[in-house]
Amino acid sequence: MDPKGTIVFSTVGRSNYGFDVFSVQLNHITTATEHRLTDGISINFNAQFIDEGQSIVFVSERSGSPQIYLTRPGLPKPELLASVPQSLFHDRPILKNNRLYFVSAHEQPDRRFQSWSALYSTEIGDKDNKITRLTPYGAVDYSPAVSKSGKFIAVASYGSRSWGGEFNELNTDIVVFPESDPNKRILVCEKGGWPTWSCDSSIYFHRQADDGWWSVFRVDFPENPHEFSGFPIAPLRVTPPGLHCFTPAAFHDGKRLTVATRRRNKNYRHIEIFDLESKVFYPVSELINPNFHHYNPFVSPDSTFLGYHRFRGESTQGETTIPHLEPIKSPIRDIRLLRINGNFPSFSPDGHLIAFNTYLDLNGGVKIIKSDGSKRWTLIKHRTAFHNSWSPAEKNVIYTSLGPIFQSAKTTVQIARVVFDLSDLNGDREEIPCDVKILTREDSGNNAFPSCSPDGKSVVFRSGRSGYKNLYILDAVNGEFDGGIRQLTNGPWIDTMPSWSPKGDLIAFSSNMHNPDNPAIFSIYVIKPDGSELRRIPVAGAEGSSEVDRERINHVCFSNDGEWLLFTANFGGVTAEPVSWPNQFQPYGDLFVVRLDGSGLRRLTCNGYEHGTPAWHSGGELDMGRVCLELNAEVGDKLKGEFEEPRWITCDF
Repeated sequence: MDPKGTIVFSTVGRSNYGFDVFSVQLNHITTATEHRLTDGISINFNAQFIDEGQSIVFVSERSGSPQIYLTRPGLPKPELLASVPQSLFHDRPILKNNRLYFVSAHEQPDRRFQSWSALYSTEIGDKDNKITRLTPYGAVDYSPAVSKSGKFIAVASYGSRSWGGEFNELNTDIVVFPESDPNKRILVCEKGGWPTWSCDSSIYFHRQADDGWWSVFRVDFPENPHEFSGFPIAPLRVTPPGLHCFTPAAFHDGKRLTVATRRRNKNYRHIEIFDLESKVFYPVSELINPNFHHYNPFVSPDSTFLGYHRFRGESTQGETTIPHLEPIKSPIRDIRLLRINGNFPSFSPDGHLIAFNTYLDLNGGVKIIKSDGSKRWTLIKHRTAFHNSWSPAEKNVIYTSLGPIFQSAKTTVQIARVVFDLSDLNGDREEIPCDVKILTREDSGNNAFPSCSPDGKSVVFRSGRSGYKNLYILDAVNGEFDGGIRQLTNGPWIDTMPSWSPKGDLIAFSSNMHNPDNPAIFSIYVIKPDGSELRRIPVAGAEGSSEVDRERINHVCFSNDGEWLLFTANFGGVTAEPVSWPNQFQPYGDLFVVRLDGSGLRRLTCNGYEHGTPAWHSGGELDMGRVCLELNAEVGDKLKGEFEEPRWITCDF
């Protein structure tokens, strides 16, 4: 029987993106203003021109997952193009000769730790919506580019290798094949991504050079590459060291490139034009919007217009806001997915309320929202709080961690019991008074990730008091002062993020006890509350596999019947080239469910983001009548665009 219920989860940075696609006319850059090509709804990105005008194909998340749309001047609203209905992810669309090329992730590979991304095509207007896979089964392709004539396609290919675990520069190669025969693949150049054609015999691409700078490189070959035997080719570096250059788009005259740059003395990613003859950069986006990041430039076929996507600007009165809860497309019929504008959500026993943390900083605190996303209150503010557990036995009691997140075992973090009056939620006040009771000693180190037992009498949590982060159980009312405390796990490893089963018979948690020397690798374990019957969950037959120690599983929680586990994991590899996205700590963090015996693994999310901190309400139906308020300017937070460049790009600046 398939799992069911409502899952609320967080996504790193995504709520603030607010991307739109813009263009500028190239012969008026110094005096021109931008022209917005998309409509300010949801996030819109990774576009390509389809003619010499302002018509584009692009990706938008307005339907709850990345899908492909077309818009042109005068069109009342974007047109949804042919895509794969069951796919949770579409990317990098190209419309050429009435044929749409795009990346999708709807076909599951036959092994874990491999991306689902592959290249497909379909003829626009085809009544049967026939989708052709161009990537060989078992292989992974990203970032397609079609040559000027339409005869050849280039991709950044991972081939059939298992994902190596990298999440900054992917170890992809540049592969070319004829559009008419995708099986005739040629490895043109090793180590490269984001290809772009100058003509049918020149490809530019980005990669990180040996000196550490992301740069654009070029390979040249005969117009019929199958007559050439010198592959792979050693590429020529085009852009100089001293600045990062990535996501290139070549002009068809072969004389210029447009690239996204990140310069050492600049705070933002900007679009520039690089003259290949003079080796001079000409600024574009900095002249118009110096204080925004700009991403993934593209050029019209006649080189008249240059486009990119960027944050559209902070919301003003009456404009679209960030919804408290946003519906996300689910691959399982009886599971509803909602993204929360915050972190560490936890449902109240009846599911009508959700406790969560906003920003994980000094002002994060604890907030509550209605499960339809229509109203929000503040319980704790101006204090760092993270990871909440609503008492299953009390409608007005929440447990949380007070103190800095991601710190050492000895850093002071405390478990708190937060009690409030439910009747205070009926008025107009936004701040709700509450009683905060600390349950752990101040000198006991890092105590975090509480989970309350179903009867409301005990709390399991992770503590670093012994010098190692193991699990402990304490009294849910009096804490360790009067009610006592006992250690549940013990060893020189990390046990963390425990979750009590609804029946109270098991506690699930993440641990690296199978490989204590690697603090980044975690698997699911379960243990009885009395400390007996500790075992590792063999997710998808992982036990005995050569890849078993590559699991990175976190944020485990149970379904209502205790038969399913929900968690985040790295099983799906990387879905898109990370350098083309804003900062993601691990762009491979997706939600999965699995039965308690390790069978029935299902993927719930698939895109370029890091998802995490899920909560599962698998009881009765919730009040979701107003949950589609994402276009309502009266409910939600202002868009502020508070996201960063990937830290591995700026760490040496």
